[in-house]
Amino acid sequence: MARIVVSEFVSIDGVMEAPGGEPGYRHTNWVGRLQDPGQIQYKLEEVLAHEALLIGRITYESFAGAWPSYKGVFADRMNSMPKYVASTTLEDPVWNNTTVLKGDAMAAVAKLKRDLKGDMVVGGSRTLVNALKRHDLVDEYRLMVFPVVLGSGVRVFDETDDATSLKLVDTRPFDNGAVVLTYHVVRP
Repeated sequence: MARIVVSEFVSIDGVMEAPGGEPGYRHTNWVGRLQDPGQIQYKLEEVLAHEALLIGRITYESFAGAWPSYKGVFADRMNSMPKYVASTTLEDPVWNNTTVLKGDAMAAVAKLKRDLKGDMVVGGSRTLVNALKRHDLVDEYRLMVFPVVLGSGVRVFDETDDATSLKLVDTRPFDNGAVVLTYHVVRP
């Protein structure tokens, strides 16, 4: 059975918006200004360790517009790995090895969890992450927390009445002061 691993770039105040230069946000590219080579190596190791990428449509469009033009081991893996997109509007994906989850996306993700041998990683995809959380489909959160307070912007998690208990299972610091906090979801 596969696990779902949510891996996000976040500021200290929980903002995930436009980490890589996406237009329309006043602090866009806040990760690019703070990133170090160790973080790039970490993200490469992460995609190499997962069987598939699970993303929402907006993240798909961003990734599909960028990754096919990149070269190297990281790009080769991103472009070749199976990709599953939760979307009600994406019709004909052009990025190699992409499947659009039709119908009830959460039921389709639950089926993928049962059928896949390796884990799926989710990056970006805030709407999808919150839907997965509501449906108790997330197994692990990896939050790469950057040493910056942005003060505004879209945060990773929606407001909710239900708390999710997590257990810290790993930390990985980087030279620039960022740290990856890895949590497993605690289920009763």
